[in-house]
Amino acid sequence: MTGSTAHLRHINDCPPLPMRDILVTLIVFASLPLIVRNPVNGVLMWVWISVMNPHTQGWGFATTFPFAMIVGVATLFSVAITRQPKTLPASNITFILIAFILWMNVTTLFAIFPEASMVQWGKVMKIMLMSLVTMMVIRTREDIQRMVWVLTLSLGFYGVKGGIFTVRSGGQDRVWGPVGTFIGDNNSLALALIMTIPLMRYLQQTTDRRWVWHALTAMMLLSALAALGSYSRGGLLAIGAMVIYMWLQSHNKLVTGMLIMLLTPLALLFMPERWSERMDSIGDYQNDGSALGRINAWHMAYNLARDRFFGGGYEVSEASVFLLYAPDPKAIHAAHSIYFQALGEHGFVGLFIYLLLGWQTWRSASWIVRHSEGIADLAWAGHLARMMQASLAGFAVGGAFLSLLYYDVPYYLIAVVVATRIEVARYRAQAPVALPTPALTLERAR
Repeated sequence: MTGSTAHLRHINDCPPLPMRDILVTLIVFASLPLIVRNPVNGVLMWVWISVMNPHTQGWGFATTFPFAMIVGVATLFSVAITRQPKTLPASNITFILIAFILWMNVTTLFAIFPEASMVQWGKVMKIMLMSLVTMMVIRTREDIQRMVWVLTLSLGFYGVKGGIFTVRSGGQDRVWGPVGTFIGDNNSLALALIMTIPLMRYLQQTTDRRWVWHALTAMMLLSALAALGSYSRGGLLAIGAMVIYMWLQSHNKLVTGMLIMLLTPLALLFMPERWSERMDSIGDYQNDGSALGRINAWHMAYNLARDRFFGGGYEVSEASVFLLYAPDPKAIHAAHSIYFQALGEHGFVGLFIYLLLGWQTWRSASWIVRHSEGIADLAWAGHLARMMQASLAGFAVGGAFLSLLYYDVPYYLIAVVVATRIEVARYRAQAPVALPTPALTLERAR
């Protein structure tokens, strides 16, 4: 064998360069100067890393590289040195979220499994810390718009990818999310995509670029197909809740209703028979082992909360706990419900605070809708608030069947609602002419 031939063979035998890993690494490190200059850039990068998890799309070193930690530290440093305001917004939502965080710290002290609970506590507190930082730095309409775009594209990537996969496979194979993330499970991915579709619709309503409008339309259709292709029964219920709410909030209910009636049968007919059989099992939960296991876990969480005022702390889905509190001690399942997860881990007080957080966020979005009505410069805020409610409605329904109590996207949406309300209140206070007063009593901006 000649020297040149041996050299060529050696090159061909070398593994390919992990180009995706290199690309993600370059993007993250190139963003660090921008993050130090403005903490808003840090929050946007954090959201991209934590929501899309782009490093999971690589095959090499990036899959385990601590990108989130690097971006998080840079963002906190930027917050510390910036001359911008560093206070949390004086909002009811802010106070309730802080109360929820403090209560989770209290319940951790009384956890049934202290070591496992502390590990989970560390993960949850990182999410909560960055949620508070997001509320601190996202303040202007431009910040809000960029935040929505980052959230939309981060999850829309998987919607487009999963939608194309569903079309190519004829719906025969399930769509899964990135492994090792909040949305790695097919059910969780479906719910995340359902929550994102209203954000896509908001961006569509506020763009004047035709190609962007068409691209968002394609993204919505593919994301809906990906959600169906996940074979998630909870996802189907969440889609129903989201679609109904979006129809109720539409200005032209007749046209919107006709589109829904046209597209829904087409999408359902596209899916294969085994998909229909799985969806039909929703009404036959008595013979479904998975459904019965979830109900058993819900009973366990309720009995646990009745017995322990502070709940069981994190990570209570263990055999010893089910032996004490579950009707069927052998059917050990995770909570599979944001509500029963809050109840089992943090007791009735924790569940109450969590529900109060959701209710106050909904009310705040309604406030935005009322106080932006009829004001051209605030039309964007009204559109966004309605779509926020559609997204939260999907999460409230779909989350009833998934253990996503600490999923970060809903907390980012809460931050968007807080920032939007403050922006609307600021505009109304600084308007040079009298603005129309909502039909309901004018409330203090919180």
